[in-house]
Amino acid sequence: MTTLTKQHETDEGRIRDRIGMIIDGIRDKDLEVLKQVYAPEVVSFDVEPPLQHVGLDAKLKNWQRAFAIFADISYEVRDLAVTVGDQVAFGHGFGRLSGTLQNGIPTDGMWVRATFCFQKIDGDWLITHDQASVPFDIATGQGVTDLEP
Repeated sequence: MTTLTKQHETDEGRIRDRIGMIIDGIRDKDLEVLKQVYAPEVVSFDVEPPLQHVGLDAKLKNWQRAFAIFADISYEVRDLAVTVGDQVAFGHGFGRLSGTLQNGIPTDGMWVRATFCFQKIDGDWLITHDQASVPFDIATGQGVTDLEP
């Protein structure tokens, strides 16, 4: 195994740990944990309008809005694949936000397609871009939210 291959394996582990931090941060409604995962200039294409959220403050406000909707919240990532380069990496898989709404109604949420783009900044892997999306029915123009991986 080459030194570069070993480094990429180490980096992949660090990136998977970052995704784990997202899961934990959401579950705990902890913006400080989430703040450690995103680059200051992160650009996010989320399911919630507008078309893009630019900067760490915008990303954290998006999570804060989600936290306000849920009494308790959970997030899971499934089928995560990670590709690592020397300074950039990306991961893709499926994510699902679920929990109990403030009105007491439980929700299983919906699966979305998730993409995470990382950059190694000062030795840390930070998310510089992420995207969550749902497919849509071309004939109706409506999102399809009942699909499962």
